[in-house]
Amino acid sequence: MKFWQSCAFTEPEQLVEVAKIAEEVGFEGLFVSDHLFFPGKLESKYPYSEDGAPGFDGSAPFPDPWTTIAAMAAVTTRLRFSTMVYILPLRNPIEAAKPIGTTAVLSGGRVAVGAGAGWIREEFDTLGVDFATRGRRYDECIEVLRKLWSGAPVDHRGEFFSFEGVQMSPAPATPVPIWMGGLSAPALGRAARLGDGWIGTGQTPEQAEAILERLAVLRSEADRDGEPFEAIVPLVTPPDADVYRRLEERGATGTVSYPFSYALGPTSGLDAKRAYLEGFADQVIAKLG
Repeated sequence: MKFWQSCAFTEPEQLVEVAKIAEEVGFEGLFVSDHLFFPGKLESKYPYSEDGAPGFDGSAPFPDPWTTIAAMAAVTTRLRFSTMVYILPLRNPIEAAKPIGTTAVLSGGRVAVGAGAGWIREEFDTLGVDFATRGRRYDECIEVLRKLWSGAPVDHRGEFFSFEGVQMSPAPATPVPIWMGGLSAPALGRAARLGDGWIGTGQTPEQAEAILERLAVLRSEADRDGEPFEAIVPLVTPPDADVYRRLEERGATGTVSYPFSYALGPTSGLDAKRAYLEGFADQVIAKLG
């Protein structure tokens, strides 16, 4: 079982030092979050809370994920990085391919894209992107990214994007993994058909087992059950070796430690974060990993 740390809502000025500490104490990688902005009037409902409220507002920090990952990768040598999750269909995939691919090159291939369809309609409306077609756009974005990261001149003729002979350099030496977030049937189906992995949102062990079993069925139906696949399952229950073993048997490859804001409060200093990371490493990674 690989152990990741969520950096959602972490004070941006502390992230570089957090990366150094996380690598030092033995974490597999860090997750950073993504939103371009918080709308002045939010009518969209957050899909992962009972009341539809997201639990954050416009004051929550969402630094650009690829700038942030590049900075953290520059001070580490082993630690991996991913988004959790990058709102891919909100972006033009040609523009997205460049910073992601460059960060993958500069980090020595330590980058993955944790992608999601997005739930804030107001973000899409403000950028002039059709919210209703984001699923089809998402699928096409994945295809475009993979073509561009090949480093060869490529053509594409799709529903949303079209180009001929486009070549992007530098190209990653190895394909950048694309992991899908989300719990809906379309999200799980997309992960099974197109993804290199799946990222949960925080489940009970029983919920995680059911999702992993569903993903196994969907991947088999897509004739992809023999391909490598990362399944990262954040849990809402305390760390437990038996639970980890059971989830690994069903295909889980990793889990995620709570964001600092959940464990330590809305704000905290680096000393508190170091103590939290060291404690998790001593009590969980060293004993249960």
